[in-house]
Parts: sequence; C-alpha cells; structure tokens
Amino acid sequence: MERYDIAIIGTGPAGISAAITATIRNKNIVLLGSRNFSEKIEKAHLIENYPGLPDISGEDMADAFRKHLEHLNIEITEEKVKAVYNMGEYFAIQGADAIYESSAVIISTGVNFGRLLPGEKELLGHGVSYCATCDAPLYKNKTAIVVGYYSEAGKEAEFLAEIADRVYYLPAYKNGNDKLKGENIDIISGIPKEVTQCDDGKVKLVAGENEYMADGIFILRDRISPEQLMQELKLDGNHIAVDLQMRTSVEGCFACGDIAGKPYQYIKAAGQGNVAALSAVEYLNS
Repeated sequence: MERYDIAIIGTGPAGISAAITATIRNKNIVLLGSRNFSEKIEKAHLIENYPGLPDISGEDMADAFRKHLEHLNIEITEEKVKAVYNMGEYFAIQGADAIYESSAVIISTGVNFGRLLPGEKELLGHGVSYCATCDAPLYKNKTAIVVGYYSEAGKEAEFLAEIADRVYYLPAYKNGNDKLKGENIDIISGIPKEVTQCDDGKVKLVAGENEYMADGIFILRDRISPEQLMQELKLDGNHIAVDLQMRTSVEGCFACGDIAGKPYQYIKAAGQGNVAALSAVEYLNS
C-alpha cells in the first residue's frame, strides 16, 4: 500500500489551500473529499471579502479552485472518510471503499452541525457502525438497518443487501424516496429518534412511532463529528482544538478551517489551510 506524505481530508477552501501548499513544497499528498468541493461553496450566492476576487459567486470560486488544482496536477480522490487511526509512525484513513496511509494528516472537514442520536455513542462498535461497506461481512445472513442522511448512502445499503439476509433503509434526508436494487431491502420512514440495545444483543432503532430490530445499525452521515473521526483528539466544544500552527493534540495531525473554530469564513479557512500544510511539512522534515 502506498504511504503518502500527507493525507488531506476535506475539499473546502481549507483543504484546497493545504493541498496547494503541500504540493508546492514537493510533498506526496492524497486529497480526499468531493470533486464538487464543499456544500458551503456550492450554495454561496456572493462572496465579497476574498482578496483579489471581489463579488465572486460560489460557483465561480469553485471553478477557480478547480483550475488551480488542475494547474498543479492535484487530483481529488472522491471518498467519504469514516475514521482516522493513529498507528504511531503513520495514520490509517478509513474510507468507504479503501484504506489510505499517510505520515501526516490534515483534517479540514468543515463543521458537523448534526447531533448524535441518543444511544449512538454508547453503542458505537457494539451494534452501531458508520461504514456499511467496511463491516458488511459481519452481517452475512443477518438483518441490518441503514439510516442514510445523504442520497449516496443508498449505494451502501444496496451493497450490504448483497450479503445480509434483510436490510431496512431509512432515507433521513429531504425527498428521500429512493428505490433501491434488492428484493431484500425494505424502505422505512420516520424521524430517527434513538438507538438502544436489547437483552438478546440485538439493537433497536426508534423512528417516528415505529421500532425496528436488527443485528446492527449503520448510521451514514455526509460528515461526522471529530470525536467520531479520531477519538484521541482534544476538542474545544464542537471543534478540534488547535494552536496557531494548526497542530492538534495528536502529533502529526493538523486541523484547519471551520472544524478548527469560528469565524466560519472562506478567507480564514484558506489561510489556516496554508498554515496547516506548512506545519505538516515542517513536521515531516524534522
């Protein structure tokens, strides 16, 4: 497996800036995220405080970012990262479809404003999982529930249905009326309220007025909280605690952009991405 110098997680202004700086400093990087960049950029109507780009729309800013990445031959690996593991001498980044290794990691995932379901944190690893494609083999001939908070989660439910005996899929997003492939997939509805463990070891999802029992529950979000992403990280409220060099509490791990705290501004995120990359380069060269 190839081991990169730096893995950069997130393709908002912070992640893009970090990727550009690290590449200019001749580091071998992998940039993990969406090729459409961040939802925040996509939905921006007008940005007025980005130096050199007055009154630019989010769409035009995304186009400028894309051209800059192409100029430096930086590719985006489209991947939703589920977890980051500190292996001592390197980091293992678990995606939906692959595992990546890097000597340093920069987290620029933006802020996750979603709240955990009651019981979710307590049952993580004991009936609750965040990666259906990773843990699917554990549910051969069993029943599983997939709660998807974004449309692409349906693909993971379809993959899981190829192995599990039955899959219940709850599309917990706007216009979630998916029709998935697989005779053993049941589409269910209701607002997810709670997950609990039963006396027989199975887990239960309370959704609306209904309850669903299964051997495991997969909760798939577009972004996950920092404590779920990497448990060793010291937090500052909902953000990752960093110093002025964007260093986190874990040596070799850096964070920047909205995930590192307010203000939630494009120019602040881009500046922090630059600092995070420079700090990561210094760490690798030390």
